[in-house]
Amino acid sequence: MSRRALRGSRPSSPAVPCPVAVPGAGEMSRARADEEEYWHSSKFRAFTFDDEDDELSQLKESKRAVNSLRDIVDDDDDDLERVSWSGEPVGSISWSIKETASSSTSSLEGRDSGLQKGSSSYAAFPKQVSSYSLSSLFKGRNKLPSFQSLSDALSDTGVKSYAPELRRPKADYKDYSSDWSPKDTVRRMQRGKVCSLERFRSLQDKLVLLDEAVAGHDGNVITAVLIFLKRTLRREVLFRELEVRQVALCHLIHFLKETGEQKLLLDLLRFLDRTEEVALSQYREHLNIQDVEKRREFLKGCIGLPFSAEDTSHIQDHYTLLERQIIIEANDRHLESAGQSEIFRKYPRKASILNMPLVTTLFYSCFYHYTEAEGTFSSPTNLKKTFKIPDKQYVLTALAARAKLRAWDDVDALFTTKNWLGYTKKKAPIGFHRVVEILQRNNAPVQVLQEYVRLVEDVETRLNLATKYKCHDVVIETYRDLKDRIQLTAYKCKVERGSADEEKINSILNNMQIRWKN
Repeated sequence: MSRRALRGSRPSSPAVPCPVAVPGAGEMSRARADEEEYWHSSKFRAFTFDDEDDELSQLKESKRAVNSLRDIVDDDDDDLERVSWSGEPVGSISWSIKETASSSTSSLEGRDSGLQKGSSSYAAFPKQVSSYSLSSLFKGRNKLPSFQSLSDALSDTGVKSYAPELRRPKADYKDYSSDWSPKDTVRRMQRGKVCSLERFRSLQDKLVLLDEAVAGHDGNVITAVLIFLKRTLRREVLFRELEVRQVALCHLIHFLKETGEQKLLLDLLRFLDRTEEVALSQYREHLNIQDVEKRREFLKGCIGLPFSAEDTSHIQDHYTLLERQIIIEANDRHLESAGQSEIFRKYPRKASILNMPLVTTLFYSCFYHYTEAEGTFSSPTNLKKTFKIPDKQYVLTALAARAKLRAWDDVDALFTTKNWLGYTKKKAPIGFHRVVEILQRNNAPVQVLQEYVRLVEDVETRLNLATKYKCHDVVIETYRDLKDRIQLTAYKCKVERGSADEEKINSILNNMQIRWKN
């Protein structure tokens, strides 16, 4: 059967009610050709095995339809004003703002819905409100940047960022739900995994967990298990079990000291019968007392605690020192405010003496009360005698205080002693090389430095100090005593020309009575 037979026969021409003019032969032939073309160009076709696939044919037909529409709209597309469904011109500022807001909202809604479902691993594409003109839609053009094809949407990074995260592996949920053994729990905690310890409810399970943590030698895991036991066990049971587990006990004591849980710490130490540690822990509480009078009374009460003999003497000294500082502070504050003391006017106090260490209190007394009699509480010698300060510590502190005031006579008297025959001699329990360093640090003049550099016994140390601090007389005299002509001649180049030091060197070099070694 031919295609022409399947298309059907043509209808007969309608009757003409009124007479019309008869066209010519040429016009009749053209009309007949147009009519034949119309019937032969029908879109409906008969089925044949030679035809192509139906979907491909439909695609071609759709393409031809779009091309025919493009010819219709192509001419006056540029003259038309494109408007969106809201009635605003496409491309205007208000249209751009609304279009961006609607796109963001649609994208977020699509993301939330994809996260809530959780059953699909595919990302939901954001919905976008269409705002294209009819001509752009019919032409299939992509003039606006917000219009994306399916391939563009799949490759767009912005769309990918809204994709929900993949589900966590099922193995991760076992940290919270599975019944891990104590050993496995400790291993997972060592690897940083979050493990719930609430499933260990019996005392036996908790103790096995603690033993596994101690066997793992991980302090963080041991502390975490101890915190769990402290929260879930009674104190008596916890203390009894820790008494036979010394490693865990040490961890708990250290943890309580660091966190400041003083009451629980004292209860634990009393249970262990560690009386001295209990006393020291109570004594340490004085650091939290700010009021001076209350701290003094607290220290007075600490004297009767069960300390060792050595610790008891330290507590007594602490109480006596604070009591002495309160008296000195009250007196000096009155003198400073009244302006009756010259040293307080010349050197005002920078800080209070309260709660200062013993060495600081001694320096303060040597600075402001050096000349006072031994019977006063603020006298340096009284402090030395009361608290049994060693001679070296006393000399170092007094030297630093008097050198800071540039009281060189007091410094000289500090090292001058008399023997039983009445002869004076300079003696320093700290060594004169340290005396020279302290004096130089306080900008002592060269004449004072030279006096103490000469008293340094070691020759090499004396030469080094004299050369370093430019004590020329000491260097010249030392080379003369060593009879070292070469070194003395070399040192001549280091002194100023025409100075008294150069003349002294020339006088020694020209002395014929000196038997030089070189």
